[in-house]
Amino acid sequence: MNRLITVLIVAFAIGFTGPGFASKRGVNVEILLEADETILGQDFEYPDGKPKITVALITIPPHAALALHAHPVPLTAVIIQGELVVDYEGIGPIRYREGDSFVEAFNTPHSGRNGGKGMVKLLAVYAGAEGVPNSVSVE
Repeated sequence: MNRLITVLIVAFAIGFTGPGFASKRGVNVEILLEADETILGQDFEYPDGKPKITVALITIPPHAALALHAHPVPLTAVIIQGELVVDYEGIGPIRYREGDSFVEAFNTPHSGRNGGKGMVKLLAVYAGAEGVPNSVSVE
């Protein structure tokens, strides 16, 4: 976990100092994702209120699934390990594999499950606001 925190701090430091700083020091910046819409083609919608960023490392064991839920805030994810299958209500499943990056759908009910034999690890970054949940259960 300390390594992950160190990587995030370095990435943010590089972002704040610009690509010129990185190239002068031999640091490589690899853009994992640039997007102007979600995986389902939706425009971004940021919640009102004081901005709050949440970074989470989510681990899903083999044969496990998440309950049906939706995200009222922008969420970007990177699959660090394994395969994640996300079934979007009314649309169908999309399979994400190790190394894939995506911007998750807004307010669209979906459930994710481990689609492989090993653990799934994903890094999730939520661009939310104080008092606004990152995920909500859908009944």
